[in-house]
Amino acid sequence: MYCVHCGTERAGNAIACAQCGRSVRQFAAPEAVPNYLVQSILATLCCCLPLGVVAVIYAAQVNSKLAAGDVAGARVSAARARTWSIVSLIAGIVTSGAMAALSYFSR
Repeated sequence: MYCVHCGTERAGNAIACAQCGRSVRQFAAPEAVPNYLVQSILATLCCCLPLGVVAVIYAAQVNSKLAAGDVAGARVSAARARTWSIVSLIAGIVTSGAMAALSYFSR
């Protein structure tokens, strides 16, 4: 790691630069935000393709927004991915039930 003030190399756990004496900023660990990618893919493959694709798109945005430092945007994308996964699951269940009812009553 390097000092942002003087550019000399410093230890990773240093609290001050040995060369210029200025304090080193300590950054907190990034917040963990679930991306719901697995749930979105399963909802896409097993339930409802169009709605599941929307969920996958939002799930794919979570990690890139976290890497860019946009924690609030990552939370929003994660919430939308979760919502669309659930909507896809419900649509798949309703469609399957409707198809089963149609096949039963068409005999």
